[in-house]
Amino acid sequence: MTRLRDNSTKPWSLIIMGAENADRVYGSEEVEEIRRLTELLAPPIATHDLNQHTGLLREAEVIFSGWGGPKLDADFLAAAPKLRAFFYGAGSIKHIVSDEFWNAGIPICAAWKANAIPVGEYAFSQILFSLKCGWHYVSATRKKEWDAEAFASPGAFGSTVGIVSLGETGRLVCRWLSQLDVNVLAYDPYADQRQAEKLDVRLCPLEELFRASDVVSIHAPWLLETTGMIDGELIRSMKKNATLLNTSRGAVINESALVSVLRERPDLFAVLDVTHPEPPPPESPLHSMPNIILTPHIAGSQFNECRRMARSMVDECRRFVQGEALQHEITREKSATMA
Repeated sequence: MTRLRDNSTKPWSLIIMGAENADRVYGSEEVEEIRRLTELLAPPIATHDLNQHTGLLREAEVIFSGWGGPKLDADFLAAAPKLRAFFYGAGSIKHIVSDEFWNAGIPICAAWKANAIPVGEYAFSQILFSLKCGWHYVSATRKKEWDAEAFASPGAFGSTVGIVSLGETGRLVCRWLSQLDVNVLAYDPYADQRQAEKLDVRLCPLEELFRASDVVSIHAPWLLETTGMIDGELIRSMKKNATLLNTSRGAVINESALVSVLRERPDLFAVLDVTHPEPPPPESPLHSMPNIILTPHIAGSQFNECRRMARSMVDECRRFVQGEALQHEITREKSATMA
């Protein structure tokens, strides 16, 4: 890839995204680095105010964005005829890209690897806590039941953890689990034995994974074929006092089946950072069931963690400007398999 211009001229850039998210993602240090690499034409522009800045958009060659960013459709492309690269400081780009954008051949990079880190950290923390039957004991002590041996918690020695999908987050969790004395099972129809050996996991069918694991952690993307993939039969087959953890997408679990099985099996717990819809409607039993733990989609980047995503995209812009290979570019094919 060649430089956008000669060595004496920087590409013109803009930051365009939801007004409430711009400062949260692109902090002062990241903006300063953007100014060093490019000629930033204006302070961050809110997406809903973009029609007031058509002149700037017409000149922009590089655009930084994130949550609440513009839809990259035919109208946007017509308004930004000089656009040469788009850097998205967040995870999935599915909701912003269009066929017109893919056909234009403009590189788009996203901070999905950076966002996978806090998701993996959340999952890893909950796996360790759940191997101690932590939520079982929290529930018991709330009822003033004080018995440290009430549940035969497997702990992190010789126990079994199941990882559903070996995408970026799943692989991170597997690497961290490799430091423990646990057995790790993995289900991913696209993974091969070489990848499994590198991660020190054993590939197995989904049914075996659910039957054998003390904790199951779901990291599968939400695709047509994964919708409702985790059904009642799988959940019902789980070991006594096992825990199901979901930090991927709520629709991957058949939630009505989950509720039904967890009513039958009060020994099972589910920790759900994501639901479908999100948040659950007020009347949903997910709110009130004692063996379901809800958190409001906090596993992904929050507060200071958002700056990691911005830095990822600033570093990618540096590679672009210097003519180096991009590390986080998303293709049409790759986008189709992402959450």
